[in-house]
Amino acid sequence: MTALSSAAGDAILAANFAPWVQDLGLAVVDMSESHATLRLPWSDRLAREGGALSGQALMAAADTATVLALSTALGGYRPMTTVQQSTTFQRPVVDADVLVTALVSKLGRTLAFTEVTMTADDDDRTVAQAATVYALLG
Repeated sequence: MTALSSAAGDAILAANFAPWVQDLGLAVVDMSESHATLRLPWSDRLAREGGALSGQALMAAADTATVLALSTALGGYRPMTTVQQSTTFQRPVVDADVLVTALVSKLGRTLAFTEVTMTADDDDRTVAQAATVYALLG
């Protein structure tokens, strides 16, 4: 199966996500047959008290990257929904973009599983990880 292009990923973002998710400014960096990497740009609007990027923004970015990774694994977008997401936060992000990489670990007929790694753009250390389970609809 041929991977979707970054432009196709950006089109999926624009057509299928709520305005508040689009307001995060996520941009597709790379997509292949089993993964997608997005850039979550730093914004003071997403920082919490103390200046660190909020966990809510990281969780939304992980959830969104999962949809794109599954879309490329499926050969295109199709309706799906989050069943479970478990996120661990390992270190704060301050004044840096975050690279969010979702890797499909199992793609079944009705359920799919991914592992998501988030790293600050200026540091290769993991800032957060997520494991997701999705129901594939339709």
